[in-house]
This record gives sequence, C-alpha cells and structure tokens, in this order.
Amino acid sequence: MGPQQDRSMANGTAPARKEAKVAVHYRECQRNHAASIGGYAVDGCREFMASGAEGTAAALMCAACGCHRSFHRREVEPDCDCSSTTSG
Repeated sequence: MGPQQDRSMANGTAPARKEAKVAVHYRECQRNHAASIGGYAVDGCREFMASGAEGTAAALMCAACGCHRSFHRREVEPDCDCSSTTSG
C-alpha cells in the first residue's frame, strides 16, 4: 500500500483552522552602526514608525532612524480570549 492521505485533503478541501489574532509591535532599533569597525553602537530609536502607508515599500522603513523594520525588536502579543471560564 502507498502512503496514507489525510481524508480532508483527499476531497480537495483543506481542514478549517481557527485564526488567532495577534498584535505585533516593533520596538527599539537593534542595528549595530559600528559593526564595520568592530564596535557596538545603536542609534537610540525607541520604536518603529512606518515612513509610508501600509502595503507600500516605505511602510518597511522607520521614519525615526531610517532602518528597515527587521532591525527593530519584534514583540508579539497574542489576543487573549478571556471569556471562557473553567470550573474547578
């Protein structure tokens, strides 16, 4: 026999997934501006601010320091569904 297939994929439909909303914030810039000379110096930018509108290339550049968003520390806050109660 061949490898087993997932039954939900056999009929061409993917299993339903519950999408959890998360809030992503980009905090202080961690780019080392003195790496080329063997030192360590950051610019002091405390939080990422997009230079342009969402969906544009400028949205990935920080208006405060000019660095790409990937240099900023990523902070993920999951959306807490605290409406459920547990008995115990």
